[in-house]
Amino acid sequence: MFHQIVNASKGKQIVMFLDYDGTLSPIVEDPDRAFMTNEMREAVRDVARYFPTAIVTGRCRDKVYSFVKLAGLYYAGSHGMDIKGPSKTRKYKKDHQALLFQPASKFLPMIDEVYKVLIEKTKSIPGAKVENNKFCISVHFRCVDEKMWAALAEQVGSALNDYPKLRLTQGRKVLEIRPIIKWDKGKALEFLLESLGYANSNNVLPVYIG
Repeated sequence: MFHQIVNASKGKQIVMFLDYDGTLSPIVEDPDRAFMTNEMREAVRDVARYFPTAIVTGRCRDKVYSFVKLAGLYYAGSHGMDIKGPSKTRKYKKDHQALLFQPASKFLPMIDEVYKVLIEKTKSIPGAKVENNKFCISVHFRCVDEKMWAALAEQVGSALNDYPKLRLTQGRKVLEIRPIIKWDKGKALEFLLESLGYANSNNVLPVYIG
């Protein structure tokens, strides 16, 4: 695949965007144990030696960094609502040492409040796990009996009745609560490309895997 991407670039600057769960790590029952292998880490490190590389994930940025442990990457956590540039200067990077963008920062107190509410509302449902991803919340039900899925969804939905500025979405065996803002992973990719100097550029080939 690596050589196919290089051939398809036709001399353009390649920028790599990688999801984490299910791409760099396996999907596991316990999200806190979604570890990537050393071989995968080395593969990502090798890619980042040649191309600007970003991890774009729904997870908390700090959490995914603790899994990946590579300082030379861009990290866009919470579905792109928490973006931080590399802590190491790279040859393809200008002055992005202090790059940090958090378009949903005003929602942090609300997210923390809803997280506590959800902990209480879901504790009676065996297997449910509530994860605070800083700018969004994930309620995992991979380990919940299928007969309890509807009850869990009802509990989560009822928790949002008092928070009209938050919305509920669903992923792979996970319910997610996010702020209602015009921002998503796609916007995060555009922001990162602009930060790298490739806004509306014909000389870049963005590659997203995930």
